[in-house]
Amino acid sequence: MRVAVSSCLLGVCCKYSGGHNRSDELLELLEGHEVIPVCPEVLGGLPVPRPSCEIVNGTVRTQTGESKERPYQEGARRALAIVEERRAELVILQPRSPSCGLTHIYDGTFSGVLIEGSGRFAQALQQRKIPAVDMENLTEIRRLLKKR
Repeated sequence: MRVAVSSCLLGVCCKYSGGHNRSDELLELLEGHEVIPVCPEVLGGLPVPRPSCEIVNGTVRTQTGESKERPYQEGARRALAIVEERRAELVILQPRSPSCGLTHIYDGTFSGVLIEGSGRFAQALQQRKIPAVDMENLTEIRRLLKKR
């Protein structure tokens, strides 16, 4: 199965902090599958490290209020193009991110409060009806990867 995965989950240091969210359990589940790493934020031209962002009143912003909507939109567009070009059958996303958050994102107050919502790349996947799952849903990931 061709699976696109948020690069940070694979151990790539591309998070806003310069770190990663490597998941050895996910890497084990991905064995035998074709893995396509994607980081919409880096693809959108943002540096590593970079200021953290949240979606504030519908716009991706830094805590100081600077809009980063354009690079987040561009990154979502480029990541979606990779997913479609490589014909990924599933996308596994980093939760809570203003790019990759699938079901919940931070509320825009930079206080750690979560709300229902999706990041820019997750929204693009949903619009194209490309199957995506949140990394925190390992049970569903196991089920989907075993189907093939």
